[in-house]
Amino acid sequence: MKFSLFIYCTVGRRAELEGGMAGRKPELYQRMLDEIAEYARFADDAGYFGFGHPEHHLQIEGFEISNDPRLMGMWIGQHTKKLRVITCGFVSTTHNPLRVAEDIATMDHMLGGRFGVGLVRGYQARWVENFKVREDLHAVGPWNKDSPADEANREYFSEFVDVVVKALTHDTFSHRGRYWNFPPVGMVNPHPHGVYTTYGQGVAPDMRINEVGIAPRPLQTPHPPLYGGFAASMRTALFWAKYGGKPIVLTDKLDFYTELNRAYHDEAAKHGRAVKSGHATAWGGIFICAPTDAEAHAQLKDMRWFWDQWATPFGQGLPELLVGSPDTISRRLEAVQKAVPGQDEIVLLIPQGLHDRGQILRSLELMATKVMPRFADPT
Repeated sequence: MKFSLFIYCTVGRRAELEGGMAGRKPELYQRMLDEIAEYARFADDAGYFGFGHPEHHLQIEGFEISNDPRLMGMWIGQHTKKLRVITCGFVSTTHNPLRVAEDIATMDHMLGGRFGVGLVRGYQARWVENFKVREDLHAVGPWNKDSPADEANREYFSEFVDVVVKALTHDTFSHRGRYWNFPPVGMVNPHPHGVYTTYGQGVAPDMRINEVGIAPRPLQTPHPPLYGGFAASMRTALFWAKYGGKPIVLTDKLDFYTELNRAYHDEAAKHGRAVKSGHATAWGGIFICAPTDAEAHAQLKDMRWFWDQWATPFGQGLPELLVGSPDTISRRLEAVQKAVPGQDEIVLLIPQGLHDRGQILRSLELMATKVMPRFADPT
């Protein structure tokens, strides 16, 4: 098993957040950056596999202040040498897919080939509505599930992912879709510059642009690993099977998780993809490890408060609780291994910001020294 950490990029302790507008306080943001750097360095040295973060904007309340997937990814990368940096992910409705592909390839190089990237649909309406790239796109959640807005967002997302993957895997390409056209139809470069026709591709002698391509190409082949951020439905998992993306599934329902993995394998086979058992998806949940179950659950109170105040109103049900002593967490991981043999990647949501750094470092150390060795790959 490989163990990856995920942070929400929260700036304050509970009392600071309850005071209001914590996200507007520079000193709290500075403390958050310093804590994230320390956790990343510790995880890098302790043998963790990855370190992930989301994309959110306009979060003046102080929750989830990871407002640029590129900058936060590079901040984590600056303080680590081995960890996979997992930007999870670029919110499709607020980005140009060609630009995202270029960002992914560039970050892959700057991180020395240890980049993993998620692509997601966008559920927080306040910032999605202010940042969206098209007026006809909207945030999605329980309030508009299966509505025309949800279906349009899903259709757009499919085209967005398709463009990103094309750009990452082809020297040059063209795309004609409902939402994007690359290059623009009938584009003729107005600059009479022979370098495009002499050294480039996709350009006719009359400077008509037929295809475009990103530079640089990704360092990893064919591209950095793709993640589906926090998938909660069979439909989403099956979508990622087409592209070889790894959905991150935070569920305590192992029967559902087993069936989801089985369906992913079947769908992947339809697209000519053979996926090793346990490698289709990542599984995990909220993580707190302490010497005893009682201590761990006492620490869970602030994380439960965060979930009730912030995540639940957005329609996010409480995920798996990997909370307890090393033995308790180990037993739960053994159950996951039994449900999905060969389960490869575990995602641990840590209470960064809500707990002080001493609590979190002790939790990470216990996991690294008392749990992870039990699940190490013997090879």
